[in-house]
Amino acid sequence: MGSAFKGKIAVGLSGGVDSAVAAALLKQQGYDVVGVTMSNWDGSLHVEGPMPDSCYGPCEGESLEAVEEIAKVLDIPYKVFDLSEAYRENIISYFKHEYMCGRTPNPCVRCNFKMKFGLLFEKARAELGIDLFATGHYARIIEENGKFFLAKALNTAKDQSYFLQMLRREWLPHIIFPLGNMTKDEVRETARKFNLPVAEKEESQDFMGGNHAVLFDDEVVKEGNIVDENGKILGRHKGIIHYTIGQRKGLGISNPKPLFVLRIDAGKNEIVVTEKEHLFSSGLEGAELNLLDDIENPNEFKALVKIRQKHKECPATVSILDSGRFKVVFETPQLSVTPGQAVAIYREDGILQGGGIIEKGF
Repeated sequence: MGSAFKGKIAVGLSGGVDSAVAAALLKQQGYDVVGVTMSNWDGSLHVEGPMPDSCYGPCEGESLEAVEEIAKVLDIPYKVFDLSEAYRENIISYFKHEYMCGRTPNPCVRCNFKMKFGLLFEKARAELGIDLFATGHYARIIEENGKFFLAKALNTAKDQSYFLQMLRREWLPHIIFPLGNMTKDEVRETARKFNLPVAEKEESQDFMGGNHAVLFDDEVVKEGNIVDENGKILGRHKGIIHYTIGQRKGLGISNPKPLFVLRIDAGKNEIVVTEKEHLFSSGLEGAELNLLDDIENPNEFKALVKIRQKHKECPATVSILDSGRFKVVFETPQLSVTPGQAVAIYREDGILQGGGIIEKGF
């Protein structure tokens, strides 16, 4: 794997194929690669039965074994940083608090900002003397006239830039995304060429494998009423943590027309449901705005916004208010605007201008 030396770089290894290929490509390109991994699991959660492979859970040991094998095949050093306490404070506590307040958080967006590109890179810099950081995310860093921008991957079907919207602008010159121009098939083929043991490994599951209920003690998850918009009781819910805006399945109520979750009233411990036509919002208000681009007219500018990872971007007008607050008005009403979720703001050319957290739809 020979090429001109380009400097020392830390690659966040997860034990999956994407980060392994990122490390292999960077070594081939001439970088002095060091693998770094977060250990997040502290064993404080008592999980019964099998748990799917995810970024947090009792299966972490298997991922760390995979990282060790990847580093061995690539002949690179690696270091595991125990960040379990910080992860519990920054991600688990936040996640639980948001759900108990009736919101639906996105832990991946916060983890990338607080943990992976924040604390992990910070630790690698301090202890390993590294000034560059790479991951296996499908996204791109673009340099134009000495300025650095974060952009969508060329393979838009796999694009993960939505999850990177809270990264700090000053970090971008130090970040490399080797997979930004590749498809998943190309990544797997590259893994085979490097004889990586994870070439055929399946994708890891969502946070907690989608089973976040195990994070909550039974005594804090209380049953309550499912009501319509007029407050009429239609049934009972299992606890507000089990529901999100737009949800239809699992409500356990019958109605001539299908009913969906309209909002979650944590104060009353109620799930409010409605018919689909009432789920649309003409806009949203958000907070914690993070900008990654210069905005010529912050009072009102056109953009494409994405209100969740699997949502098709929609044209909108964005207005930046004070104290990190902002307002988005959609060109056409959008379905199931969900408080707590992240909203990403893009230019038409795929540059990520920034993002924030949805407070409410209107």
